[in-house]
This record gives sequence, structure tokens and C-alpha cells, in this order.
Amino acid sequence: MATLLDVRLKKVNKIYREGDVVAGLVVIQSKDSVQHQGITLTVEGNVGLQLSAKSVGLFEAFYNSLKPIQLLHYNLDIAKPGKLPSGKTEIPFEVPLKPKGNKTLYETYHGVFVNIQYTIKVDMKRSLLNKDLQKQLEFIVEYKEQEEKAKAKVVQFTISPETLQNVKEKVNVPRFKVKGKLDTAVCLITKPFTGELTVESSEAPLKSIELQLVRVETCGCAEGYAKDATEIQNIQIAEGDVCRGISIPIYMVFPRLFTCPTLATNNFKVEFEVNIVIVFQDDRLVTENFPIQLTRF
Repeated sequence: MATLLDVRLKKVNKIYREGDVVAGLVVIQSKDSVQHQGITLTVEGNVGLQLSAKSVGLFEAFYNSLKPIQLLHYNLDIAKPGKLPSGKTEIPFEVPLKPKGNKTLYETYHGVFVNIQYTIKVDMKRSLLNKDLQKQLEFIVEYKEQEEKAKAKVVQFTISPETLQNVKEKVNVPRFKVKGKLDTAVCLITKPFTGELTVESSEAPLKSIELQLVRVETCGCAEGYAKDATEIQNIQIAEGDVCRGISIPIYMVFPRLFTCPTLATNNFKVEFEVNIVIVFQDDRLVTENFPIQLTRF
């Protein structure tokens, strides 16, 4: 049996808030006794920034300045060089979740050009004849509860050829009218995004109505900014040439890790938008865009 190295957190859901203590066990299992040159535990929180391919040429001046932003760093020696007995050895650890200096612990977020991740890494150094062992585990950071709660902001909308912003030749768009409302544009990340819409009229038959969640990530510094929008998820809320005058519910759950509370800093921004996409049977489509703000409380 090879030597196995593992990290286990006491919290099963691995969700922590600033000020919490991240506690767990480093577990080493082996059939025979294990000689090692020391075991270290590193807890890190980093914001990783990168530019899209289309932005690299434009912004070479600050391309090198997009270094990871370190939010949190602890390095602990949890076992001095020596020998571990055969069987299972458990080494407990506790690390306070506090940011470095004047940094802020942002929420965990997995994006395309912005990544906010918190990890625990254990390294077991061994002799030249044996390979060093390493184990890494990600844990999730969420904001502490705030006293001030977000207030709902209802959005009433009408979509017709006249309201479309991203269409140059509106005369080529079939005549149609869709009315509806979004229950709020300030959205709790833990609650579903809801609303309703009604197709009042359309001279061309419809094929589909879709709801698209988009992330808008901005990276940069004093030399300039690169802004990119990418799709997170797309949900079909109606199929076919729907009946006119009937209310169609809008319902979408925000995916954890791929969304976070709306964030704006000096070096990067993470914002979100919702698109209502109407597809006609000839595959022509029109899109109406709604910026939304995500919040945890």
C-alpha cells in the first residue's frame, strides 16, 4: 500500500466567513512506517486575473501587471522531520480566516478572466528515493451577514422592434410586442431570479424564448481596462409559437461558484446581466439586456 496523504475539514459544506477558524485534519495512511523531511500546511486566498486573447495585443503595456492578488496567506510547519508509525496518523490544524493587511476576503468565484479561490495545500517532503506527497483542497468563502438588507427593484419592460438597442436595421425585424416584469434587479444570490413575460403579438411565428445569464468581467489598471462578457447559463423558458396573451413565468437559480455578489475594485470588476432572447422560426433572434446586481443579503 502506497502512502496516502489527505486533508479533511471539520465543516462538511466547506463554507466559511471572515473571522471563522478553518479547522480540520491532515491524514497520513501507510502500511509501513513513513520517514519524512517535514510536513507543511499552506492556506492561501488569491484573485487570479487574465486577459482574453483579443485584449492581449491591445494591452501589452499592462499585461505583466496582471499578477495574482494575494488576499490570505498562512504557512505552518505541522510536523518536524521524523518518522510516522504504520497505519493512520491524524494531525489536527486550525487557521484563523483573516485577510492580509488591508485586503478584503472576497467571495469565492470561478470566472473566465477573474478567479477568486481559497485553498489548503499540504506538502510532505521525503527523501530523494521517495516522491514528495502533496494534497490540495479548496474551501469556499462567503460574506458575513449585513444589517442592511437589499431592497427589491421591480423592472417593468416592453420589447418591440422600436426598443431594441443592438439592431441596426429595425425594418428587417418582424413586428412583435412582448411585455413583462422582473421581480427585482437587485437579486439575492441565494434566491431564484423570477418574473414573467407575455407575448402580446408577433407577425412571425416564434421558435423559442430563452433566458441567458451573463458575467461581465473587467481587468486592468491605470494603463487601461479589458472588459469581456461571457455566458454562464442559458435556460429555455418557452418553446414553439407560444399562445398570445398568456403569462410565461421566468425562473432561474444562480449557480454557486460561477456567480458571486457584484464586485467592483481598483483592479477588477465582476458584474452580471440577464438577456431575454426571442428566437423566430427562421432562426432570426432579438435580445433585450438587463443589468442586475447580485447580493448575499
